[in-house]
Amino acid sequence: MLLVPPGLDRPTGPDRRTAVRGLLRGALAPGVVLWLAIAGFGLLLTGPFKGWDRSESDLNRTLQDTRTGTWDSVTALWSHVGNTEIIIGVCAVVVAVLWWRTRRWWFAVIPAIAISLQATIFVTVSAVIGRSRPDVPHLDPAPPTSSYPSGHVGASVALYTSLAIMATTIERTWLRRTVIVACSVIPILVAYARLYRGMHHLSDVIVGAINGLVCAGLAVGCLVRQRGEATETDGQLANGEKQNPNA
Repeated sequence: MLLVPPGLDRPTGPDRRTAVRGLLRGALAPGVVLWLAIAGFGLLLTGPFKGWDRSESDLNRTLQDTRTGTWDSVTALWSHVGNTEIIIGVCAVVVAVLWWRTRRWWFAVIPAIAISLQATIFVTVSAVIGRSRPDVPHLDPAPPTSSYPSGHVGASVALYTSLAIMATTIERTWLRRTVIVACSVIPILVAYARLYRGMHHLSDVIVGAINGLVCAGLAVGCLVRQRGEATETDGQLANGEKQNPNA
């Protein structure tokens, strides 16, 4: 997988100082750039590209015409998977279990970093942009945040993409593939449900997915790569000490 950094299965992690530096350089700093990009595109959608609302609403109206009682119930479940309380609950359980089973805190907290970064970007951008939701009947209660970007999609992509990446370290082939496929399918179901239920424009969903995907990649790499740098530095220092024992 493209977002899998080397050394993800290392038995040891970074020390506290290296971890803080990794979060700042590997997650927060790129997160600011990501925020600017998402906010900038949002300003275009609510400004020069305002006409897109009309064309994107055509897709929502098309999906509205396909609504049935059965699909309303099914998509309600899929949409609920992306709810804040579900995302936080799943993340908390996963972090606790992984920390207990692997004893690698820096590995276990990857999903928490991913959804925290995603949520920060989503909430602040949503407050700045304030895009209206599609002009169709909404099947879910509208949260206080605006339509852009999709928080449900962003959160589910951030959580389950990070879990899929972490699953690449599972040794049993059948289990590794099963977890990766399941984690890949869930965000797609959430995205479809949010469109079907009239809660987001297509661009809201796409940008939300990009937000979650990038945040997952940053979360996975920020501590792992720092550990690699620290190990390399330690090795160089050790070699230097061997060559200059009196230094």
